[in-house]
Amino acid sequence: MQVLQAGKHKLLRLELDPELVGNIARQAGFEIRLEDHDRGIVLDLEAPEDRESPLLLFDAADPANLGWFSRCQFYVDGQTGAVLQTPIRVGNRRDRSGRILPNSLRLQIAKELPISFRMPGKQPVNEQVVYSVLFNLLNALLNNGVGVCGAGVVAPLAGRVERRPGRKN
Repeated sequence: MQVLQAGKHKLLRLELDPELVGNIARQAGFEIRLEDHDRGIVLDLEAPEDRESPLLLFDAADPANLGWFSRCQFYVDGQTGAVLQTPIRVGNRRDRSGRILPNSLRLQIAKELPISFRMPGKQPVNEQVVYSVLFNLLNALLNNGVGVCGAGVVAPLAGRVERRPGRKN
């Protein structure tokens, strides 16, 4: 980890190992395609082919999904795709006709963060903490559930999924 200064702004630069990130995703059970960029790592995740149910990304506001909501440990801001209190963002993946793929997500891990960024519990961020959070998030997508809070760019994949008019979900 490094501290970068640009004028009056200070940033933390994480030195994430793309190979280790890929191994974590594979260990969690995903098939991946990984791109390493200067400011982040992008993963295209796909659940195992033998999985019959979608990834457990559900609408946290829907009362029908209350059972999922009560046991999830991660929440996604539906407007931005940010996994709250992490340097991770998620987005839906679509097939060629524009329909959302229920067993697939795009995930981005930021390498540059504000110096004041803290993980849950006000824990300072470092590479090991990010690896741990990534593994837990991926396991939650397969087993426990991740809640989407608010409508926007990220559509839920599991539970009762409301289809919005004019969108191919």
